[in-house]
Amino acid sequence: MGAATAPGDETNLVTAFFIFLYQLVLILAWPLVRVRLWWRGRREPGYRERVAERFGRVPAAVPTGAVWVHAVSAGETIAAVPMIERLRKANPGAPLLVTTMTPTGSGEVTRRLGHQVSHCYAPYDFPWAVDAFLDKVEPRALILVETELWPNLVLRSRQRGIPVVLVNGRLSERSARSYARVGPLVARMLSAFDLIACQSDAHRSRFLALGAKPDSVRVLGSVKFDLTLNDQLRAEAVRLRQVWGLVGRPVMIAASTHPGEEEQVLEAFRTLRREFPSACLLLVPRHPVRTVEVIELVTRHGLQAMRQSQPERRAEDVVVGDVMGTLLTLYGVADIAFVGGSLVAQGGHNPIEAAAWSKPVIVGPHVFNFQVVVDGFVEAGALTVVPDASMLAATASRLLRDPAFAAAQGMKGAAVVAASAGALDRTLDALAETLLLRAQ
Repeated sequence: MGAATAPGDETNLVTAFFIFLYQLVLILAWPLVRVRLWWRGRREPGYRERVAERFGRVPAAVPTGAVWVHAVSAGETIAAVPMIERLRKANPGAPLLVTTMTPTGSGEVTRRLGHQVSHCYAPYDFPWAVDAFLDKVEPRALILVETELWPNLVLRSRQRGIPVVLVNGRLSERSARSYARVGPLVARMLSAFDLIACQSDAHRSRFLALGAKPDSVRVLGSVKFDLTLNDQLRAEAVRLRQVWGLVGRPVMIAASTHPGEEEQVLEAFRTLRREFPSACLLLVPRHPVRTVEVIELVTRHGLQAMRQSQPERRAEDVVVGDVMGTLLTLYGVADIAFVGGSLVAQGGHNPIEAAAWSKPVIVGPHVFNFQVVVDGFVEAGALTVVPDASMLAATASRLLRDPAFAAAQGMKGAAVVAASAGALDRTLDALAETLLLRAQ
């Protein structure tokens, strides 16, 4: 009879099998990834630029020994900017490298941080690409933002003794169920983190259930609550309302919308116009590359569309937002805000910016990406969840008919934002403790 296999040995064998399977899938996927990059580049040319960076070829200008901050796209990058700026000021001798996965994220790094940091695309999670990147950069630490969980990136960094942390971490129920299907691989990855700074107790529970070490997972809140509406932002919102001829007119914004959602928003807006003929819609698709498509859709609904980037003039029916990095300002132009990705099964987008402006907020039923945040606003009476376009129109109508009710709802939202602030300071303190970086 052969020797019995100890439980720990069985666990190691299962984990090794899942790691092997993951690497095999990556090898098989390599040509498909190249094809997908080319195909996506037909619509978004940025995906055909700097392709080598995605496979581990680091630009010569990127310094070695940098603190590496990785955010996937524009939203995560914008949320991380205050943290990055404070890390840079507090640690002037430590170079900072910020990586993204999307051209929109790359654009936000350039726009908001300029030459204050180094920037390139992060490597895809192919082991050879990650190794080539780490060989060149030799980062002092790796800070991942929100949900950027890639096994090779995390495990190969830790194998080299590089501290790995996750900040502003969130994990929806849907994502947790998906990760559980490859549980041993995910558990191995999560156990390698030095710190997982997550947004809520619910997120912490999901990380722990998937195998994160209890002493590494801390609830610090969401840094997205730590935003400032400065005088310049407020003045620009007032100016746009004036030059677009919106003073005294009802204005609704539909922010970060997706295909299949603009149709519903436009139907709701047409219904709203029967009661408020002078109303204007600010329609801001999640991806500006879809601007032409959205304008054509507006026209098919019998409405006049104007690009935000066009020479400023009076807006008749719909202003289509096509300027990256201006959504926070546009919330200030509107009276009521619908936050998209929620009438279709995208999981919703961040409602905090609209609430910070004291705007009454409406979302659809699909908000699993921001469920905890949405629940907090609902409990405070600051946000309305609607099931469809018909109820979107009815809710918007009620808010416009009753300005006192709308203002009260907006004030409740702003109060939630103010009460939830402080995560940035707590995160910086945790980074100082874990990575021995100075906090400011």
